[in-house]
Amino acid sequence: MTRPQVVLVGPMGVGKSTVGQLLAERLGVGYRDTDDDIVAEQGRTIAEIFVDEGEPVFRAIEKAAVRTALAEHDGVLALGGGSILDEDTRALLTGQRVVYLSMDVEEAVQRTGLNAARPLLAVNPRKQWRELMEARRHLYEGIATAVVATDGRTPEEVTQAALDALELKEA
Repeated sequence: MTRPQVVLVGPMGVGKSTVGQLLAERLGVGYRDTDDDIVAEQGRTIAEIFVDEGEPVFRAIEKAAVRTALAEHDGVLALGGGSILDEDTRALLTGQRVVYLSMDVEEAVQRTGLNAARPLLAVNPRKQWRELMEARRHLYEGIATAVVATDGRTPEEVTQAALDALELKEA
């Protein structure tokens, strides 16, 4: 069975895509992002899916995309921030090498601007981000093989911290 070398999880804007691409490069493997898979398959942005269909429909699409990617991809895989809300998805992550990239709200504000392109943060973004993290942090931590704080670190420093935490050697 194929399985990713590393799965990255964490909140929106934490740098999963950037760090994932750097990790893949340093490990000499491919990179895949389930959000990109969803956009390519659906032919529209995640924000558009949220607005047009609602969160439950998006989460069902996301669940299928994660299941497919976990079964097919053997490199570095980045998951959407809310994918871990699904119990079946969390079960699929059991036994995987999962890195939870964490950050605090001030870092999130700097990185994302907490803008309207993030459908779950459209109204009172700081408060909503805090509430999302209160609801999700224990889920991220519960599936993580390693937790890597990203606050005040460059993508390269985060990548090295992830490699060190997982005791992985570069290709």
